[in-house]
Amino acid sequence: MKPKSRQNRPERRHWAADVLLPWLVPLLIVAAWQIASSLEFVSAKLFPTPLMIVEAGWKLLSSGQLAHHMGISLQRALIGLLIGGGIGFLFGIANAIFKTSYRLFDTTIQMIRNIPHLALVPLVIIWIGIGETSKVFLVAVGVLFPIYVNTYHGIRNVSGDYVEMGSVYGLKPREIFFHILLPGALPSIFVGLRYALGVMWLTLIVAETIATNEGIGYLAMNAREFMQADVIILSIILYALFGKLADIAAKLLERRLLRWHTAYQS
Repeated sequence: MKPKSRQNRPERRHWAADVLLPWLVPLLIVAAWQIASSLEFVSAKLFPTPLMIVEAGWKLLSSGQLAHHMGISLQRALIGLLIGGGIGFLFGIANAIFKTSYRLFDTTIQMIRNIPHLALVPLVIIWIGIGETSKVFLVAVGVLFPIYVNTYHGIRNVSGDYVEMGSVYGLKPREIFFHILLPGALPSIFVGLRYALGVMWLTLIVAETIATNEGIGYLAMNAREFMQADVIILSIILYALFGKLADIAAKLLERRLLRWHTAYQS
């Protein structure tokens, strides 16, 4: 039993390092922030202490407002990701496999991709209005292009030798896609997904500044009117935490689906 326990110790240490070390710097920043505010190096009214922000968050959570607004923001982000990411994924596959599709759509997509999607906010308000559709539309446009580009290049970079070998073994085109092309492109697709998740939250922050009465962005804009710096900073922290949690979820899914890949084996 002792040799086994000794073998488990390095694994536990690696697990602890993976879990704890990423949060070390944020915790040090929070501690320094609390000390600086407590010693009045900065004004607590303009730059509230972490404890003040926690108190503001607890009040909003107890009243049910925080959960409601967080749910609305998550719903907007998820719907936009599914729509934009789905379109980008399908176009990436089609343009990587079919030359006609590539010739028809790639140039147009590349031209639109070079337009900052947040610059479309005034037009989106004119065309769609200030409702939920405009916010979801902006998020969808933001996440579409990273997933498209990485899906396209992921499939195109799969070695033709593997495809030829699959044909020799009698695999049908559908089987070649699901057993060779798609698995080979997954590392690149996940890079696009993780990048798209960052763009998703960045876009949502801007989208929720459009006239609205729900969402985390609304909390921040409403707090600005009443000079509630603690609620504004709380809103920023929530966006950051959502972004981090989304990235962690993408990493876990990546490790699960790419266990066969040598780069993802411990």
